[in-house]
Amino acid sequence: MLGMGLTLRWEDFRRVTQTPKWVLTGLFLQFTVMPFFGWLLGKLFELPPFFALGLILLSSCPGGTASNVIVFLSRSNLALSLTMTALSTMAAIVLTPLLTSSLSGNEIDVDAMGLFYSTLKVVLVPVVLGIFLNARLPRYTQKIQFYAPSIAVLLITLIVASIIGQGKEIILDSGPSLIFSIMILHLIGFVLGYFLSQLLLKDEAVSRTISVEVGMQNSGLGVVLAKENFVNPAVAIPAAISSLVHSLYGSIFVALFRMKSSEAPSQKQVEIK
Repeated sequence: MLGMGLTLRWEDFRRVTQTPKWVLTGLFLQFTVMPFFGWLLGKLFELPPFFALGLILLSSCPGGTASNVIVFLSRSNLALSLTMTALSTMAAIVLTPLLTSSLSGNEIDVDAMGLFYSTLKVVLVPVVLGIFLNARLPRYTQKIQFYAPSIAVLLITLIVASIIGQGKEIILDSGPSLIFSIMILHLIGFVLGYFLSQLLLKDEAVSRTISVEVGMQNSGLGVVLAKENFVNPAVAIPAAISSLVHSLYGSIFVALFRMKSSEAPSQKQVEIK
């Protein structure tokens, strides 16, 4: 989260006034499509309560900085991606605990206030600190920014490895249904994010950007919130597996979007001829 904050500026939040329809559409899809299907897939696949809760928690998380990289590589709207990541991260302080507690039902007791305070501590403090440092000490933060993504990836990898290592027996017992539900969840996020935003906004680059923002969750945040708030370590497993799944999907969608971008000019040239 500190690394994310170092990449953000106050201007990223102000951009919402320039294209409010784009940003609000993206945020609406982010916090409706994913949480609903996270809850629904848990029911359809009859996941154990701790996995179902973990899937809901994951789907209620905001977008992460990985989505910004995918948007950049796919030649989509990077400014919109940064704005959505920044705003969804701040909105998650309230929405992630609220959605998780609302959708989880009564099968597992969810401490909504505990989740709220954890999100406040894990998200707000380091992100605001990163933005402050970026504004006040730009020369130093530019040097740190070069190493921050690598350090973040290393730390998330270690956290994910520890979660999967602790729950390997549970994963092997109900692995296929859990993995398929996570794969379907992210695929739905990418596909519905693209087609719904295309239907509402009719802008190709914006639709791609929203697709990536909706389809890729901040799974590292989901892992940390699960570890901090639930005794059962299995609650963190869906978010741990998600970090691999959405990265693979992101790479596939980069290839598809870039292919579509390269085809579009050639079609126009044919029409002109």
